[in-house]
Formats: sequence, structure tokens, C-alpha cells
Amino acid sequence: MTQDQTTGPDAATETPVPWRPSRTVAVVLAGGTGTRLGLGIPKQLLKIAGKPIIEHTLAVFEAAPEIDEIIVLMATGHVEDARQIVEKAGLRKVTKVIEGGDTRNATTRIALDAVGPADCNILFHDAVRPLLSGRIVRECVNALWTYTAVDVAIPSADTIIQVDDNDCITDIPVRSRLRRGQTPQAFRSPTIREAYRIAEGDPDFAATDDCGVVLRYLPGTPIKVIDGSDENIKVTHPVDVHLADKLFQLAAAQAPRLTDHRSYTEELTGRTIVVFGGSYGIGHELTELAQRYGAQVFPFSRSTTGTHVERAEDVEAALTTAFEATGRIDHVVVTAGILEKGALAEMDEETMDRLLQVNFVGPVTIARQALPYLQQTKGQLLLYTSSSYTRGRARYALYSATKAALVNLTQALADEWADVGVRVNCINPERTATPMRTRAFGEEPEHTLLAAEAVAQSSLDVLISDLTGQVIDVRRAPGDGPSVPAQPARAEAAAAATSAS
Repeated sequence: MTQDQTTGPDAATETPVPWRPSRTVAVVLAGGTGTRLGLGIPKQLLKIAGKPIIEHTLAVFEAAPEIDEIIVLMATGHVEDARQIVEKAGLRKVTKVIEGGDTRNATTRIALDAVGPADCNILFHDAVRPLLSGRIVRECVNALWTYTAVDVAIPSADTIIQVDDNDCITDIPVRSRLRRGQTPQAFRSPTIREAYRIAEGDPDFAATDDCGVVLRYLPGTPIKVIDGSDENIKVTHPVDVHLADKLFQLAAAQAPRLTDHRSYTEELTGRTIVVFGGSYGIGHELTELAQRYGAQVFPFSRSTTGTHVERAEDVEAALTTAFEATGRIDHVVVTAGILEKGALAEMDEETMDRLLQVNFVGPVTIARQALPYLQQTKGQLLLYTSSSYTRGRARYALYSATKAALVNLTQALADEWADVGVRVNCINPERTATPMRTRAFGEEPEHTLLAAEAVAQSSLDVLISDLTGQVIDVRRAPGDGPSVPAQPARAEAAAAATSAS
């Protein structure tokens, strides 16, 4: 159990003996039914960013080194659904998936029985808060070395008013002292058990908040509040589904980087990678890098192999070539793309058609043709978007629109192909030194551009990771100087237009 015993300057000293918990347990409360969302299934089973909400939530605790065990309290009639999610996702810390109670209080009591009598740390968390950060988990656990109860909250950006039965204002509390509560709520097990023991003797007991139970029935017990986050939203209403989906879309997933050349060689030797758009820019750098690590890489492009990504027959011929040479295809990478600037109303039909065909129809065509090969190896399709996918920009509306479409395609295919074990991800590099970018924008200061080699390295890390359905941001580190000289524009590069920007 990894726990930092550092205490802050405001640490309380109410505990006379050192706290020695046997373990730290995360209790995920998944008893909601989704009635406010108008769903036929519990909201925690709704898919966001390619996975059920509860799977995203459980994955946070699974990855947190401070957490030793996870217990899931599931809605009536859906325990088996949750168990299947746990098994399929390989969540090893989950020890129990059991049915929750009719109320939050009843569910907490069931959870306390499931945890057992040993002294331990307990974190109660809403299953429908899937954007919980590891930082919040860590701070909650650390705070339990000093406090017996911990809450998570954020400042209120709105003025809070108190009203009477006629909806007339009776008070306006000082906003600076108000917080909006979140979860997890964390406790030393003796504290929360004692609070509920006393509450059982109150015939009027009713609460939806475990810290509220401690506050009411163990007055004088300090409850530490740590900072939550705006992203840690609770999916309760229909609009929350859209907000959470967008937050996941904008969140930068991180692919683990291996430590040395030998590790990459062990991972990549014997793998077959097909790169559409492999002649210049990111595709070219990825081809060379993967080859150095022992992968068999087959680059295809319009200029060097006559491969048009929007033509199904060209794509199939390319895949067949790679498969016949090696007997397998592990990864298919699509860096091919073109960028044409200009006002939409002034753009000719030929240019618009070329943009749509290469930037969107091409990846769709490749995805369809590649699936049978990737199914055999449980491989991955890797696409490329650009920072313009988050909002359309004047004078390259179609380019921005196609890049946004690739993000949605990534998440949809990751969901569709999960059952056959094929992963789909999308790289989102910041402004990168490629021939395509130089052609569109001219020479730019070197220190403002990301090196194509850096994007290639991150791409390789994603290919050998277990990520799926993710948009992976690739950014220059703050303070970085120029990485490599910007690549000069070439006539061949303009014709091939095979590098993502």
C-alpha cells in the first residue's frame, strides 16, 4: 500500500495513537437507475468515449497506487453486467461486485459489511463521476494520515440563495465560504462505522452524503476538505452525458514510454506495420523509427507507390502486399492528409472533393479494409487529427471538419471493434514541421514547431500500448528550444500531400 505520510501545516492532532490501516479500499457506488436521463439502463452502464461510465471510473482506482482493493455496489438486476465489465477490462483490484441497497444510506451499510471489521481507509465514490483524477485520490488517502474524515469540493462560481416554501429568498450566504461537494469521500473505517451506529438510533435518520452523517452524529470531528476539480462532474442529466463525452474527447491520454532501445526492439521485432502516407513528414519518420526497432514496415503513398487512400482497390492491394510478405498485419497507420486553405464559398468543387476524399473517405476506406487483418493479430488502427478538431477555423473549414470527424470515427470504431480485440486511437499533434505545413503556411520559426520525429515517437508508444478510443495529444514541453529544422517544401511533397500537420 503506497501512502505518503506527509502532513500539512494545518494538520489536526485529534488522534492519540498512530493510524495503522490494514489497507485502502475504494467503494464505487453504482446504484443509480438513470431515471433522470430517461434511459432503459442504469446511467453507469452508458458508454462514453467507447467504454461504460463505470469502467472509466474503476480504471482510475485500478491505476492508483494508493488503492489496494475495489468493491462495487451495483444497481439491482445489473450485478452481472458489472461483473462482465470488470472481467473484460481485467480490473484486478476489484474483489467484490454486489447489489446495493434501496437508499444511499443502506448502500453504505452494505459496503461497510463487505469491507470487513479490520481497520482500513475507505473511499466512497460515485460510479458516475468517471473523470476523477489520480491527484484527488492521492490527496484523499494522504489526508487520512491526519484526519478521520475527508471530503472533496470545489468553490462555487455561482451565488447561492436560500429560499422559503414560497420560493422567496431568505438568505444569501457568503460565497467565499461555500463549496460544491464532490466525491470521493474518505474515512478511517472506525469513524464512519461509529457515525452509522449512532445514526441507527435516530428514527428520522436520512442522508445522501456520508460526510453529512459524520458531521451530524459525530459533532466535533474535523472533516478535511481537499480541492476537487471542475472536470470531476457527476453524470446525472442528459446534458452531463454530452459534457462528459466532450471532456473525455479533450483529455490528453498518455501512452507509457519504454525506457531504452532494447525494450522497443523486444516489443516491435516481428510486428508488421502498414503506413499510409509514409513518404514524408510524420509517416516517413514513423517508418524509419519502427524499422530501427525491428518492425517490418510497409509505407505507401500516392507519390511513391501510386496508392490513393480513397480507392478501396489501392488500399486492398497495399494490405495484401504486406500480408503476403510477412503473414500478418499488426498495425495500420494513416498519416495521409491534405490541407487546402481558402474560403469555403470560393473553393472549387475539385478541391473540396479532394479534401473530403483524402482526409475522410480515405481513413474510412482503410478502416474497412484493414479490419480482417487486424482481427487476426488483435492489432491497432492509428489515425491522426489536428488541434483544429476542437473548433472550426476560418479559411480551412473542410480540413477542420474532416479532422473532427476522425476523432468521432476513432471513438466509434473503438467501441465497435472492442469485441474483436482491435484497438483504435488518434494522435493529435500540435503544429508540426512537415512539408504539408510548410506548403500551406510557408516558413515558420523553428522553435514554434514540433518535430515530426517527436510525433513519430509518441505514435510508436501508442501502437505498443493498450490504449483504445483515445485522442493522444503530442505537445512540445514548456521551454523547449527548436527540435529540428523545419522541413523544406518540395514539389513531390505537395503532390503526395501525405503528412499530417
